[in-house]
Amino acid sequence: QVQLVESGGGLVQAGGSLSLSCAVSGLRFSPFVMGWFRQAPGKEREFVAAISRSTGITDYADSVKDRFTISKDNAKNTVYLQLNTLKLEDTAMYYCAARAGRIVTRGRYDHWGQGTQVTVSS
Repeated sequence: QVQLVESGGGLVQAGGSLSLSCAVSGLRFSPFVMGWFRQAPGKEREFVAAISRSTGITDYADSVKDRFTISKDNAKNTVYLQLNTLKLEDTAMYYCAARAGRIVTRGRYDHWGQGTQVTVSS
């Protein structure tokens, strides 16, 4: 059974930083791509960042580029999202997701975690 467990969310002031983690287990396919998405209240879920487990290639939404960094530790089967220079509009539930393949994409993810809340205050 595939499990993705996010951690690291919390409350932070604008301009601050947070580090999210996503521990992955039970994936039977390789290679795979990991992504981070977020959903704010009343809004649709949106792509944040993704990374290929095999190639290390990354992709970022324009809204987070140069502020967020996605990384991975293959030995630990964990993906990270470093959030810097946080803005009020970054407040959302953050989800990690996985899909089979090498090519980084912004959609068609099959497995999802439960999410971790990030709240940015003024």
